[in-house]
Amino acid sequence: MQAVAYRRPSVLVSAADGQRLGLETSRGATPSGVRDHPQFFAGFLTAPQVAAAGLLAVADVAAARYYQRQLRASLDPVVTGNGDRLRFESFSGCGGVYARLDVLEAGLDGGVVGHGTTNVDVNNPLREALSRIGSTDPLHLRVGPDELAVTTLDGPVVEKKVPLPDRWLRGFAEAQVIAAGFDLRAELPAAEAVRFLRSLPRGGGRGASGGARWVVPAGRGLRPSTRAVPGAVCLPGPERLIALQRVLRHATALRVYGPPVTGGAAATAAAWEVVLPGMRLTLTLSPDASRGFSGEGGVLDALAADEAGEDAELISVLLAWEPRVDVCDLATASGLTAERVRAALVRLGTSGRVGYDVAEAAYFHRELPYDAERVERHNPRLRSARALVAAGAVALDGAVATVTAEDGHVHRVREQAGVLSCSCLWWAKYRGGRGPCKHALAVRMVRRGTAVEQVGQTERVDGGVR
Repeated sequence: MQAVAYRRPSVLVSAADGQRLGLETSRGATPSGVRDHPQFFAGFLTAPQVAAAGLLAVADVAAARYYQRQLRASLDPVVTGNGDRLRFESFSGCGGVYARLDVLEAGLDGGVVGHGTTNVDVNNPLREALSRIGSTDPLHLRVGPDELAVTTLDGPVVEKKVPLPDRWLRGFAEAQVIAAGFDLRAELPAAEAVRFLRSLPRGGGRGASGGARWVVPAGRGLRPSTRAVPGAVCLPGPERLIALQRVLRHATALRVYGPPVTGGAAATAAAWEVVLPGMRLTLTLSPDASRGFSGEGGVLDALAADEAGEDAELISVLLAWEPRVDVCDLATASGLTAERVRAALVRLGTSGRVGYDVAEAAYFHRELPYDAERVERHNPRLRSARALVAAGAVALDGAVATVTAEDGHVHRVREQAGVLSCSCLWWAKYRGGRGPCKHALAVRMVRRGTAVEQVGQTERVDGGVR
């Protein structure tokens, strides 16, 4: 559990110049350091009803579980000010759906957008009020306390205690790594977008998706496919797109993103972006409703490399809450190669310090308002791999390595064209589709000469002790 404290609940009130939406912030990161209740924006929204619907969609995902629905899920969204836009993000309680509303410069009017990241309070009375906003109602938005509150409110704060599982935090890291491999696969005009999304099922029994579904671009729309074919996009657990129903009547287009696939490929993640006036709402789905992003393993190689950690420290100094992080610019400024910059960004993503925007094919800077450093410490495969190296369980013999597991079983790890395979059950089941197994990860650590951990007063490296 983690305590998230606000000065008072977020509210929507009527005023002489229209309605005023005050979103209260918690403790968060800013360019001047960590601050209690920072303010990121005070001005009008150009499309109030659209923004309200988009914010409700993000809150819907934060409050939902699409798998094992009987378990609790109540996390407040995260807001980031990037200087020219506001980003509202959330994860579902089951960790399989990532939502983000980008309120762009065209959606904001009359206010300066600050820089920083924090939680924002979206309570049930506020949700009811947002659902009643009309299309012609002027709406003034304040993200953070107003000046009067800053100077006069010194009383008790409103505190929420929310469950914050490690797998939810790891999901933020994995989602941005996976999304960086997506390309635009289809773009549907408004009418086709509405028709397609309204045709999807809205419920799924006990939360299971019933297997992977696929869609293929066809003319101005999408047609279903029973299997993966080149150009297809996976639609796992289509009922998980239900939050998009909030904004459908305001949609101007639907864009679908996914990785390249071949015939008969296994299920993959995909991103579904609804284009709105002055903003975008994107839902990224994991490869299966029962499969959260936290176990995908896309960040393990970066976490296992000392070089990536050192590079990440350098790159972090160059980040400036930019809404669009350019890899080439960072490479020039840091003197690193583009490949090392990308690995460093992955490393920073493991602590929530960068995200990825598929619409702009670019990273962006944010700082999650959680103790996200525990993500690396508590990653089970990474922890197990380090233990294997520390125990001297890895023996190298050219392209083949032998790893003696804790239970005495011997596993063979082979490298071919830079890809490691293993004789263990994990590899047999996933074939690398969820990142390296602990044995392959341990072999990679040894080959890189990675310092693993302190054992008593000695440090084990490459299977030896010094």
